[in-house]
Amino acid sequence: MRIISGVYKGRRITAPSKLPVRPTTDMAKEALFNILNNRYYFDDISVLDLFSGTGNISYEFASRGTEHITAIDADYGCIRFINETAEQFEMPIDTIKSDVFKYLEQNGRTFDIIFADPPYNFEKEQFAKIPELVFQNDWLSNEGLLIVEHSKHTDLADLPNFSFSKNYGGNAFSFFEIPTENESE
Repeated sequence: MRIISGVYKGRRITAPSKLPVRPTTDMAKEALFNILNNRYYFDDISVLDLFSGTGNISYEFASRGTEHITAIDADYGCIRFINETAEQFEMPIDTIKSDVFKYLEQNGRTFDIIFADPPYNFEKEQFAKIPELVFQNDWLSNEGLLIVEHSKHTDLADLPNFSFSKNYGGNAFSFFEIPTENESE
């Protein structure tokens, strides 16, 4: 995987092959950050990276100037790899080894962007639990976005707070946000 833009643009990061991950493709990541670049100043936001795996998305945010990044993954090897990489590049990434669903059941601080990259073989109910817990427990700021990566064959458009989705190759991103007062009337 490589970092697309920012301070570490072009840097390649090679994760150990034994990690149970499927990193977001460079093409999909570049398209995602083009959308986000038109909406946010990266140095002004906080990011929660769920099912963070190799940390691919966290590194991209850090390279673009985001200073408040929290990465959550249940796999110790993934957390160790993110910690080592963040230390090597002096990136401000805090890691927490936890089951994502248990973590989201708590009331935590709010984030401007929450990115979730769960296993593509999740059942629809498992995907639905992510936005449900995020919105139920107030994890997202008022102007924030929850982005769920999934296979293009999975349709999340009927879930509450769904806003839009974009497909890139076999990947899709579904975007969720808090409705504004005009939208909720």
